[in-house]
Amino acid sequence: MGRDLAHDASCLQRARDQVPELAAAPGWVDQLIVAVDSFIFARPTLGAPDGESVIAGYPWFGDWRRDTMIALPGLALATGRADTAARILRTFARFVDRGMLPNVFPGAGDSAEYNTADAALWYLESWRAYVEASGDLSGLREVYPVLRDIVDWHVRGTRYGIGLDAGDGLLRAGEAGVQLTWMDAKIADWVVTPRIGKPVEINALWFNALASMSEFAERLDEPAAPYRALADAARAGFQRFVMAGDGGLFDVLDGPAGDDASLRPNQILAVSLPHSPLDEAAQAVVVGCVGRSLLTSYGLRSLDPRHHDFRPQYRGGVWERDASYHQGPVWGWLLGHYALAEYRVHGNAPAAKQRLEALCDHLLDAGLGTVSEIFDGAPPHTPRGAPSQAWSVACTLEAWWRLARAQRS
Repeated sequence: MGRDLAHDASCLQRARDQVPELAAAPGWVDQLIVAVDSFIFARPTLGAPDGESVIAGYPWFGDWRRDTMIALPGLALATGRADTAARILRTFARFVDRGMLPNVFPGAGDSAEYNTADAALWYLESWRAYVEASGDLSGLREVYPVLRDIVDWHVRGTRYGIGLDAGDGLLRAGEAGVQLTWMDAKIADWVVTPRIGKPVEINALWFNALASMSEFAERLDEPAAPYRALADAARAGFQRFVMAGDGGLFDVLDGPAGDDASLRPNQILAVSLPHSPLDEAAQAVVVGCVGRSLLTSYGLRSLDPRHHDFRPQYRGGVWERDASYHQGPVWGWLLGHYALAEYRVHGNAPAAKQRLEALCDHLLDAGLGTVSEIFDGAPPHTPRGAPSQAWSVACTLEAWWRLARAQRS
């Protein structure tokens, strides 16, 4: 069955009409805008008959909470679909429990599994991005008790050891045998990258969430001081991640074997998220460190090539592939975050946008007109995994949109 070209043209025109930056977008960005429609689908739920969600990737993924929240700004806001963003956010609000979102939608008769330490924090960031783009304070006011509940549960502690360490203001997370971060490969009872302790991106998201909650509270005339105090404590505690010299950030603090100094891309979120706990000098070190060792044309490697566990190719049987999933492969969704972080440090929007342009050629490599999930960690960075991945498309679009907007300002 061929594509509906009239529908594609309508989607593209709608985006151009709603988002000024897209009016003069290059052809490869237009193609990503068209690809967005393949990921968003109707997800009616009890009390939300107009609910929507996001397929994480094709051909074998369903709708994952973390992936949806990471992808939402790029899929919906960067393409002028604030109404879609609102429906997705309202749909997901109904599933918040003990301050957490489940990892995936439960099937009929199934219990939800809440084995994710970051989905709820990404949910807060998606609300921040949505309010920034739409100005919808009425929607924010409606969901504010849910957002407040998320923070409250993280402060007092929730499932899987997730909770605030009052000693340093950071979030701890993790139990043996459970994968909680986006590096979530598990083979039988073996969690390949358990990351128990205080993962760096979880705490970057925590600080970002607290700073956002402070802003929300001020706009709604709610008490903001508690969130400012928590954010100040998190910022101070986050300095523990900073390694001496130009080593960047620890990947995990206070793990079972101590602090983990493995060079991974997770630290880039401490610079790319809107609210950073780092000063300008530390941000520059992170971008330099990640750029030297992890940056490729299509994204960031999941592990330093010099590390003894680095896997240059993603291939073999299920065991071999899952064992290497976050031990070297390049992840496309992180390229947009690197570009935003680079712009934050250097202030050169055109140069940061150029980081994204290599994906133009990739649109003809695997899933035509879309972006793959992962690529081999070693050249020539062959596309692997799902040939069409929502957050790979979305994070590229979001970064291009934000950088184009920076150029216009």
